[in-house]
Amino acid sequence: MQWEVVIGLETHVQLSTHSKIFSGADNSFGGEPNAHACAIDMALPGALPVINRGAVIRAAQFGLAIGAKVAERSVFDRKNYFYPDLPKGYQISQFELPIVLGGELSCLVTPKGKDPYVKVVQLTRAHLEEDAGKSNHGIRPGETGVDLNRAGTPLIEIVTEPVMHSADEAVAYAKTLHALVVWLGITEGNLQNGNFRCDVNVSVRPKGETKLGTRCEIKNVNSFKFLQAAIEYEVERQIELIEDGGTVVQQTRLYDPDHDETRPMRSKEDSMDYRYFPDPDLLPCVLTKQEIEELRKGLPELPREMFERLQKEDGLSAYDAGILTSSRGVARYYDSLAHLVKDKKAAANWVMGEVNAALNQTEGLSIEDAPVTPETLAQIMNRVSDGTINLKGAKKVFAAVWAGDQSGVDALIGKLGLKQISDTGAVEAMVDEVLAKNAPMVEQYKSGKQKAFNALVGQVMKAARGKASPALVNQLLHKKLG
Repeated sequence: MQWEVVIGLETHVQLSTHSKIFSGADNSFGGEPNAHACAIDMALPGALPVINRGAVIRAAQFGLAIGAKVAERSVFDRKNYFYPDLPKGYQISQFELPIVLGGELSCLVTPKGKDPYVKVVQLTRAHLEEDAGKSNHGIRPGETGVDLNRAGTPLIEIVTEPVMHSADEAVAYAKTLHALVVWLGITEGNLQNGNFRCDVNVSVRPKGETKLGTRCEIKNVNSFKFLQAAIEYEVERQIELIEDGGTVVQQTRLYDPDHDETRPMRSKEDSMDYRYFPDPDLLPCVLTKQEIEELRKGLPELPREMFERLQKEDGLSAYDAGILTSSRGVARYYDSLAHLVKDKKAAANWVMGEVNAALNQTEGLSIEDAPVTPETLAQIMNRVSDGTINLKGAKKVFAAVWAGDQSGVDALIGKLGLKQISDTGAVEAMVDEVLAKNAPMVEQYKSGKQKAFNALVGQVMKAARGKASPALVNQLLHKKLG
């Protein structure tokens, strides 16, 4: 039997307001356990919540960026459940009237061994809520500690329709979503710190069936690698279970990366189990039409818009444009460089090549703090364009600046002895000498062997110790050889 996989994602994005959603308390990551806990987090009597306006603004910006409806009036609800890391016994969230409804996100899916394609993922909603605390097991043998530092941190929970049909599609969507929320500046997006984590709902059904199968939810996946592995394992588990005559039970599961498997945590709740009702301590959240329109006008150029601009105006391929718009830092670096040089393709190659490689080799360094600025790289590229140095020499200058040499591009070219020989007479003499010494190679070229021409170029460059202009060498060789 052939099976169809159906996947929906619920993504929790911590908002970068640096204060909690219903109090002014600090929500900085880390610190001693409970150092950032406040009266509201600990459910002390008489502590009343007040909404953080910054969280509302960031949620609205996200809604506008995905073409969703941003509600002028949304309502906060109490979601009731009982865990040690939730002292109130309920989580303040949104249910019936969330701040964002609908919207969609286009993502490029690149399955291994198959052609890439664009998947449009429809979103159901995005709502504001507070994060819970964290249970730390094994503090002492048989004991669990509760850390409320994370409690009250503002989140938006982004829920998709069940429209993805493979782990590749789910991961492509998650990566695109992550890039967007970081691009907008509404989150730091640090996966290790839990700024961005996914709950993934997986079900399978026979091909051609329209009714959804029984779903299982895999909680709190905070790595794209683990997201891929968790979905692939769960799909295989469900198919094997059904084909062996078993039944999939709706439940919440946990992915264990050490054993590459999902394990049951508890039976899966439905909305009625949470007994939602409007929070009596919070007024409805209101945004005027004018406020929403001002937020729309204030949005930066979005990744998709820049993706299309780079292809249309800069003549880049979809692949190059996709890489250059994968993060706002990379996009800004490329844009700054491209405005200073004529060859946009060469600018893209430098950013995707030397700059990216150098960043990967320098732990903890972001592109915003790269030692080679776009202005310096433009100077290096312009020295290649005007024939002062060749590409090999340019890479040596780049490496020297990256390593901390502040002499300046022109001074480095002189110090490293990289200036090309551009004197036509000098290079022509070298070409004549090489042709005289390599008569058999000349005959091979004249008989149609292109490799012989490349070998002659190599001989001239060797004679010039790599300093001759490759363009001039090629030009003179073609002239001499007819």
